Amino acid sequence: MTSLFNSSQEIVFVLHGLNETQTNRHIYFVFILILYLFTIFINLTLIFTIIQKYFLLDSMYLFLCNLCINGIIGASSFYPKMLYDLLFDCHVITYIGCLTQIFVISFYVYFEFTNLTVMAYDRYVAICKPLHYHSIMTVRKVWTLILLTWLLSWLEVTIGIVLTARLPLCAVDIDKLYCSKFEILKLSCVDTSLNNLVAYIVILSHFSQTILILISYVNIIKTSICSQTGRRKFMQTCLPHLITLANFVVSLLFDVMYSLYGSNTTLLALRNIMAVEFLVVPPLINPIIYVMNLSQIRNRVRQMFNCKVASLS
Repeated sequence: MTSLFNSSQEIVFVLHGLNETQTNRHIYFVFILILYLFTIFINLTLIFTIIQKYFLLDSMYLFLCNLCINGIIGASSFYPKMLYDLLFDCHVITYIGCLTQIFVISFYVYFEFTNLTVMAYDRYVAICKPLHYHSIMTVRKVWTLILLTWLLSWLEVTIGIVLTARLPLCAVDIDKLYCSKFEILKLSCVDTSLNNLVAYIVILSHFSQTILILISYVNIIKTSICSQTGRRKFMQTCLPHLITLANFVVSLLFDVMYSLYGSNTTLLALRNIMAVEFLVVPPLINPIIYVMNLSQIRNRVRQMFNCKVASLS
């Protein structure tokens, strides 16, 4: 089957996720804007705190900084377009805009998994092999892991986007608040077996990363329960990481399961919540979790705000 659009036509997708928000769209706009600004603020606060005080002290803080940068990327892949749609009552997105949004959202997801895996490895070495930590996690190795996290995530996304961009389309209606790869595949006029195969390989690779994280933590817990120092280090640095992982995986599963098995008859508000949870909750909650659990970070943030308040008074 051939595409309904010729090469000279500009494809514009219609997003149907905001159909029931028209009467209160300005209220939604204000609420979502506050949520977005607070998400950016809390992540930037943690980033600047780490850069000012702890950037060179421990590799864990470098990986945490990466996590916050990715949180900003994830939030910015979704909030600005939604705010624009609410403000101007606009529910369309161009083909290039749609692919760009898919690229950024996919990068956010792949990067999050890979960075959390690297963080688990770092904590495994720190707690299970503390005497060899600095010889294993050298500065060169840390920056290599960070670079590979960015490059591998970029490569995964690029392959997916190239395979998606080659598909001819037979429709333009997307039953979601934003563009997603699964929705584009549903609109294709041709067989998408290759896209599905690559998607399953990517899912399997990141599922394997989750298994590696869990194996690391089984070993970490075995080591931690043997000493009070190990238990304290686990509670301060590893427990936040586990909560972050669970938060992200559960949020992402909501979206994947709905995309694969969801029904259009489901209440729209519930569908929207399930679709955006992985873009809204982890970027907002992750920095809060680390600020609450890492006493060094918490005290430094408190000092920063006390200084700001003192300078204003």
